[in-house]
Amino acid sequence: MQKSSLAAVLALGLLGAPLLAATPRAAGDGPTAAPVALAPQINAADFARFDKTLSSDAFGGRKPGTVGAERTTAFLVDEFKRMGLKPGNHGSFFQTVPAESTLLLNTHVALDIDAHGKHTRFAYRTDMMAQTLQGKPQVDLKQSPIVFLGYGVDAPNWHWNDYRGVDVKGKTVIVLVNDPGFASGDPKLFQGRTMTYYGRWTYKYAEAALQGAAACFIVHTSDAAAGYPFTVLQNSGSGPQLSLPSRVDPAPRLPVAGWLTHAAATRLFAAAGLNFDQLAAAAAKPGFKPVPLRATASISLHNKITHFESKNVLAMVPGSAKPDEVVVYTAHWDHLGTDPSLKGHKVYSGAIDNGTGLSMLLEIADAFAHQPTPPPRSVLFFMPTLEESGLLGSQYYAAHPVFPLDKTVADIAVDALPIIGRARDMTVIGKGQSQLEDMLADVLKTQGRVTSPETTPENGFYFRSDHFNFARVGVPAMLVSSGLDLLHGGKAAGDKAARDYTAHRYHTPNDVFNPHWDYSGILEDTQALYQLGQQLSQPGVWPAWYGDSPFRARRVKMMAPVVKSATDPLK
Repeated sequence: MQKSSLAAVLALGLLGAPLLAATPRAAGDGPTAAPVALAPQINAADFARFDKTLSSDAFGGRKPGTVGAERTTAFLVDEFKRMGLKPGNHGSFFQTVPAESTLLLNTHVALDIDAHGKHTRFAYRTDMMAQTLQGKPQVDLKQSPIVFLGYGVDAPNWHWNDYRGVDVKGKTVIVLVNDPGFASGDPKLFQGRTMTYYGRWTYKYAEAALQGAAACFIVHTSDAAAGYPFTVLQNSGSGPQLSLPSRVDPAPRLPVAGWLTHAAATRLFAAAGLNFDQLAAAAAKPGFKPVPLRATASISLHNKITHFESKNVLAMVPGSAKPDEVVVYTAHWDHLGTDPSLKGHKVYSGAIDNGTGLSMLLEIADAFAHQPTPPPRSVLFFMPTLEESGLLGSQYYAAHPVFPLDKTVADIAVDALPIIGRARDMTVIGKGQSQLEDMLADVLKTQGRVTSPETTPENGFYFRSDHFNFARVGVPAMLVSSGLDLLHGGKAAGDKAARDYTAHRYHTPNDVFNPHWDYSGILEDTQALYQLGQQLSQPGVWPAWYGDSPFRARRVKMMAPVVKSATDPLK
């Protein structure tokens, strides 16, 4: 791929006057410890002010539909105006996102299985979780034939189709979480230990609905396979479940979508005269064929349906030469709100998740707004709502983009960045997707750093943040986080810090602003992503998906009618 070199960017004067990172070089750190040049607008004082404000109790945990949400979006817009950015949505800083809430009322509900003349019941929360994805007050599944579909995957690029030769219309399908590659341990099957999109529950539900199934239950075979314990499903599945209304997102939806514990699946299959573990093992091997269970499923869901609206925030620096082409930066503004029932601190402050991501985008926006030479392409700063509720704000934008998708160069996303000091690397979540990674690696070389993959690729984090909705529609998208190979303490110290955050602060009221944070590392990360955006803003730069990425085909089809230059990597 031909792209603008960093030398060319420097020659254009886009970096501005340098400001050295505040952390001094430590003895023995070697050449990688030399501070990097930062754009004047990228500095610790501003970053700290942004994060401290957004995570303060006055913002109430930034939950959509609350006063805290109004204060959050108003603060972001005020900062963009102060910096001199323009509204990002045809004269408005906002994009209204309609949402639908489904609350299960009969939480005593049971899944009833009839097999071989015997009746077996599976209790809500204890054995299974269930909901409707159709936004209907009443859903009744009665005597629906059950089929075990292995992993529930139709993946042409892997020559794998669990739906081949079976009609599942009106039936209940049972599928396994994750991919065949993870279960088999075969690195040549799918992507081995690394979860692909086919392993995510969102894909499995969508595919089952597309195939006409009446219900789909995913088996939580293990914490490792799912990436979280069953208690996470119990907690997240309780209370109102949010989605976009069907008038906005008309894709097929399941009448019943749910999960089964491993123990419940074992008991259900035994009732049908089958061994679950044996069939699960067989499902991870090529050539597996669906297995009808000679059993039926019944369940009734009573729901309360309500509707409300929230707002995406969009601000932009217009392009000077190609204003219709755009580079997008993404960081969600919403968090979990306030829980009055808690003792002590009741606010889910979200200083890391995603106060750091918001602060980084504000820093980068300020830098772009004050470049001596404006970017040739437009740069959009996209702060979606309802990320914590299923990536709904970005899903809405992907369906109603301000800039056409074939004019959208790339999306660079950040979410819950750790502030743990300087690192020798930056983490690319879901590494191995697109040429954006090569471009970031080139930028990091100028800082004496490298890219690194995430430490738990089997958890599928690439599919769990807002950039993914850009990827789904074909736009090259990259989720980046701060590195864990720290200058002081190495990977051991970085991994320890990451585990500590997950165990003690992630999605708790303990995720608060720390006045003693060391910003030196995250400022270097901010500078790196700013420089990456500068390169992407140059005309003729079109990063492509790698050849084996499942998102490449859609991008190629999208760009086919576009007249491309000789340097276009899609040719």
